[in-house]
Amino acid sequence: MKKISVLITLIFSLTASAQSFDFKIDHFAIVVDDVDKSAEFYGTILKLVETPHPDKKPGFRWFTISGKSQIHLIQKEFAPFEKNKSMHLCLATQDLDSVIGNLKRNNIKFWDWPGKENAITTRTDGVQQIYIQDPDESIGLKLIPPNIKLNIEKRKLQVLN
Repeated sequence: MKKISVLITLIFSLTASAQSFDFKIDHFAIVVDDVDKSAEFYGTILKLVETPHPDKKPGFRWFTISGKSQIHLIQKEFAPFEKNKSMHLCLATQDLDSVIGNLKRNNIKFWDWPGKENAITTRTDGVQQIYIQDPDESIGLKLIPPNIKLNIEKRKLQVLN
C-alpha cells in the first residue's frame, strides 16, 4: 500500500509540474493626462476599434487589438519617471508601410532604434521596426510586421544554405 501511495504522489507531482498556465495578454493599461486626446490617437492614427468600458466610467477608454487583447487608457495623475525606448508596447501590423504612410500624412513623428527621425530599423533577423510616442508621451510604441518567428526561421535557413 505504501508503494502505491508513493507512486500516486509521484505521478501527481510530475503532472502538476508539467502543467502550463497558457497565459495570453488580456490588456495593457496606459495612464494618460488627457484620455480623449489619447483616444483620438489610438482610434484615428492607429485605427484601433474602441470598445465600451463595462461601467461607462469617465476617464477610461478601451481599444481592441485584433479582437483578442485590449489597450486601456486611464486618465490619472502619476509620478513622473525617466522614459526610454526600452520600455515600450510592441504592436504587430500586417502592413508597416501603410502605417508609416498614415503617420506621415498625420504629421506623427517616428524613429528608428538609434533615434533618427522618420527612419526604420532593420534588425539582423530582417524584421523592420519603428518607434512612436503616444500624445501624452506616456508610453513608447514599437511597430513591427507580424510573424517574427517566421522571419527568424527564414534567417536560420539562409544561414544554413
